[in-house]
Amino acid sequence: MNPSVETTLRAHRDRGRKLLVPYVTGGLGDNWALVLPALAAAGADAIEIGIPFSDPVMDGPTIQEASAAALAGGATPLSIFDDITGLDVGSAPLIVMTYYNIAFHMGEHRFAASLAGAGISGAILPDLPLEESVSWEREAAAAGVETILLAAPVTPDDRLAQIAARSRGFVYAVGLMGVTGERAGVAVSASTMGKRLKAVTDKPVLIGFGVSTPAQAVDACAEADGVIVGSALVRRLLDGAGPEGAARFIGELRRALDRG
Repeated sequence: MNPSVETTLRAHRDRGRKLLVPYVTGGLGDNWALVLPALAAAGADAIEIGIPFSDPVMDGPTIQEASAAALAGGATPLSIFDDITGLDVGSAPLIVMTYYNIAFHMGEHRFAASLAGAGISGAILPDLPLEESVSWEREAAAAGVETILLAAPVTPDDRLAQIAARSRGFVYAVGLMGVTGERAGVAVSASTMGKRLKAVTDKPVLIGFGVSTPAQAVDACAEADGVIVGSALVRRLLDGAGPEGAARFIGELRRALDRG
């Protein structure tokens, strides 16, 4: 049985720990999977793996660049699953983030089973609307995969409550409107999103989009349980940081969050 995202994150949160979930583009370089155990050892509470897609509508320039490089290198969903099957990342659950076209192309049942077989505990499909995700949620749950849903600053209160109720693992709070990417500071909307979601759910609430530095991670956690850090880490990997450099950056974020 793969480790549960929600059970793991709740346990960390309930003992006073701020949650840290880094994002890595799957297939970015021949030895990309070696980054994952390094991140877990550096203090990641769970790890997101992006499955590259040719039309990543939610991703900004950095992750688009990484996805294009991974695809050019021959990365496919199945090759990424093969790379991580049996990988030892300790107690950190693995989460996949990709677009619904990939799940649709493989077939929801096969995709969910492939995730579970590769040791993946959760999935984020950001372009799958709530009204159209029932069959995917059912297949994912049957395979033991937690479907993590996103809520945006423009999400109305009634829909926010629905998203929080159906999300599994945690609720992904989009901190600002736009695409992923590094920012100079944490948007005010991130704090607002944290407050709104904490008012309607006891599930862990994590802020994503634009968290780039240790100070920003601390700021984003003021009204939330933790942060997701993607573009800032992927930029370092694109620049050749490798497992050691990635772990060093995540370690800096971990220490800042632990200090508060």
